[in-house]
Amino acid sequence: MTQKPRIVATIEARMTSSRLPGKMMLTCLDKTMLEHMVARVKRASCLDDIVIATTLNDTDDVIAEEAARLNVKCFRGSEDNVMSRVLGAAQAFKADIIVELTGDCPLMDPALIDHAAVQYSTSGVDYLSNLDIAEFKAGLAHPLGYAVQVFSTPVLADAYARTEDPLDYEHVSRYLYQTPERYSVKYLPTPISQRGPAMSVTLDTWLDFQVICHILKALTPKNPDFTIEDVVRFLNQNPEIRLINQDVDQIRK
Repeated sequence: MTQKPRIVATIEARMTSSRLPGKMMLTCLDKTMLEHMVARVKRASCLDDIVIATTLNDTDDVIAEEAARLNVKCFRGSEDNVMSRVLGAAQAFKADIIVELTGDCPLMDPALIDHAAVQYSTSGVDYLSNLDIAEFKAGLAHPLGYAVQVFSTPVLADAYARTEDPLDYEHVSRYLYQTPERYSVKYLPTPISQRGPAMSVTLDTWLDFQVICHILKALTPKNPDFTIEDVVRFLNQNPEIRLINQDVDQIRK
């Protein structure tokens, strides 16, 4: 009997964001942004473990302390070489399959994680993501802030051994999807109910934080397990909130 692969979510988080320093520990509804995200990721049924991948910087001691408080694992590595940090986290906690997440997605929907993991396991590809940038720019993808990327630890190790590009080191899986002649790549289509053209709930700036807090305060009292569909519906019904961060310079521009 073949043993089930061990699926581990890595969440990249640090305090030294250039646009919004300390964003992981900003609070809304008496919870840090990292706490909101971890609580939602924990609801994904496919995961065997969750690891916060932070840096060795003294400034990120607070991230390590928060991980302990939230009862999730923590791995500390290079600030700039995020590829090595995520690979190290996966190897340290014996991940067969990595679900790569970034800490700036506090509204992550666990159903997206489960769906991506199932699709990855059945497709046989090397790399799978639910966010195709071309489709996002065409208005056919979900809002920014819901990206899920899935690949195996051996595949990431292979990619790491083949590249010395600082951009690959910064953007963990870039070498995988930029080298389709070596790695098989699959992008999941976004259901219409999850599409949010020109919407962003990723935490990059103070304006993003305002949008995220509006959403949390509006939806949490009704249903703490609110979905991506609920968020898209809320932003469509409240354009004044959706427009708060519309001019932030992100990939949608």
